[in-house]
Amino acid sequence: MSRLIASPDYPFLLVEDNPDDVLITKRAFAMGRIYNKLYVVQDGEEAIDFVRKRGKYKDAPTPALILLDLKLPKVNGFEVLKEIKSDENLKSIPVIVLTSSERDKDIEEAYKMGCNNYIVKPVSFENFIKTVVEIREYWLIISRIPTR
Repeated sequence: MSRLIASPDYPFLLVEDNPDDVLITKRAFAMGRIYNKLYVVQDGEEAIDFVRKRGKYKDAPTPALILLDLKLPKVNGFEVLKEIKSDENLKSIPVIVLTSSERDKDIEEAYKMGCNNYIVKPVSFENFIKTVVEIREYWLIISRIPTR
């Protein structure tokens, strides 16, 4: 087991279709001092290709952590989560659902499918930064994950 350290050697994957949310997330990472390389894909199909290293992502690194929106075009976040957590080579990657949905049904379903954490996107940028800092504190400092 190893600590998921703040380093470009431990890349994160953000699966988010909203360009504004991508920009806000990147800014929050910078302000929260998360220095891990952040890869971004815009739909569920791209996310699956990225983690399976297919097509234009054949040389993509294995992400150390995935931030996953549920409301995605082509393939929704639940299907992406199912793909990741049903694959022996991928299921140990922590997946944090980061979405606008507060529906109990979505929360329950995401946990049943194996998400490691479910976070509702804060409305204000200040609260979003706090959330990102808390992600950093937990996943980069406190938590231990399997070594790749």
